[in-house]
This record gives sequence, structure tokens and C-alpha cells, in this order.
Amino acid sequence: MYQKILVALENSQADKSLLPHIAELAKLHKSKLLLVHVADGWVARNFDKLQLRESQEMIDDRAYLEETARRLREQALAVETCLALGDPPNEILKTAEKEQCDLIAMTTHGHRLLADIFYGSTIEHVRHRSMIPLLVVHAGKLKEA
Repeated sequence: MYQKILVALENSQADKSLLPHIAELAKLHKSKLLLVHVADGWVARNFDKLQLRESQEMIDDRAYLEETARRLREQALAVETCLALGDPPNEILKTAEKEQCDLIAMTTHGHRLLADIFYGSTIEHVRHRSMIPLLVVHAGKLKEA
């Protein structure tokens, strides 16, 4: 059913809530995973336009993607990575379409009230504009084993 799942990662603790769900889903459906993180700092947003060198943010994000992919590959999963640059919701949607993903998996943090009203949230933007099904996992507190 799900041949290619885009997994939107934040490079934060929230990812630890999402990844176990996605790993199990991918095993059940023999899905390929596309791990995507969107670097959205000043250098990332102006990288192509100003022909800049990678920022430390971008270097760290790329390393995080590769380390996460390595851990998932150890579970015999097929994993690719993509470091996108710019506005997170737009880049997630653009990458999902370009890569022909049939599911987008993301975390939600719940409502931030005024910040969501003024700025919106990544999940809301993606949810309202995606033609691809979404799997949303709450980024709750994790219990340590």
C-alpha cells in the first residue's frame, strides 16, 4: 500500500516518537523510507540565490539524517535521505510530490495558541495543502527504558 514514505524529521526529540511507528509500518508494507529534514536558517534559505557555502546547521542536519538512516538500515529497511533548504512546509510538500511518495509522516506538538495564529504551523500548512495521506504522531514525552 505504501511504497515510499516521506518521513519529515525535525532533528529534535520529537523524532524519537515518530521513528518507531514508521519503522514498523515500513516493515509491514515493505516500504522505502525517504528521511527529509528542512534546514531553514538564513544560509539555507539563501543558499542557491547567493551561492553560499554550507552552514554548520546544514552540516549538522546532514549528519543527523545519515546517522538516523544508518540506524534504520540496521533494521533491514530501505532508506534514502534528503536535506531540503528553505520553508519547511513548502519543501516537504514539494519533495513528497517530486519523489512520488504515497504517505507523509510527521510529528505534531499540539497547539501553541498565538504562535500558530500568527505564523501557522508546519503540520497545519502540510495538512491543508497535501493531496498525499498524512500520518501524524504526537511528539509526547518519552518513557526511558
